[in-house]
Amino acid sequence: MIRILLVDDHPSVGEGTKVIIEREADMEVTIVESPIEAIERVENAEFECMLFDLKMPGMNGIELVKKVRSMGVHVPILIYTGHDIGPYFNTLVKAGASGFINKTERKEELIRSIRSAMNGKVLLPISLFKELRRMEVQVEEAKEEEEASEEISITQKEQELLKRLAEGKSNKEIASMYYKSQRTIEYNLTDLFKKLKVKSRAEAVLKSKQWGIIGEEIE
Repeated sequence: MIRILLVDDHPSVGEGTKVIIEREADMEVTIVESPIEAIERVENAEFECMLFDLKMPGMNGIELVKKVRSMGVHVPILIYTGHDIGPYFNTLVKAGASGFINKTERKEELIRSIRSAMNGKVLLPISLFKELRRMEVQVEEAKEEEEASEEISITQKEQELLKRLAEGKSNKEIASMYYKSQRTIEYNLTDLFKKLKVKSRAEAVLKSKQWGIIGEEIE
């Protein structure tokens, strides 16, 4: 029997998926509605495959994959979502996801994806497959930027400033936090933007995450 853990915060979706999967004579599904409950189940039971929703309150699917992998679990973990997986592809692979299933796929594709994962294979949508080449080019560009970043020295104060930008703080709020004038913060940002070779707060945050100056988890 293939025991499957399904994590989805939408009860109706979870129940519907369970019905579809359990039409297979060799599959059994356990549903939980929160990542915290999923972690408890993983600690106390064994599963041969897991399906995680991507967007969930408290802990998203990416974080849950990382957590479960850190517990020493090596079974296939599939991301089961209605969202476009493209923007999250590299992050999910790095986190330890084994594959992806879109909730809009036919039930046959759902079962096929689970069985493929159990056999160590991944089924990818053609649209995502075509994007992989573009991602490869972007990775090469990122490497070039990373090499260039080695020549840039970011101080601890500038790193803190970047974190505040990533949190969405305004210049006024940042000035208040550090007991400085708003004009001083504006000068600091201008110098920082020149150093990073960017023209906006969003670009500064994005490049800082790409270079590892601030963590990806900061939003």
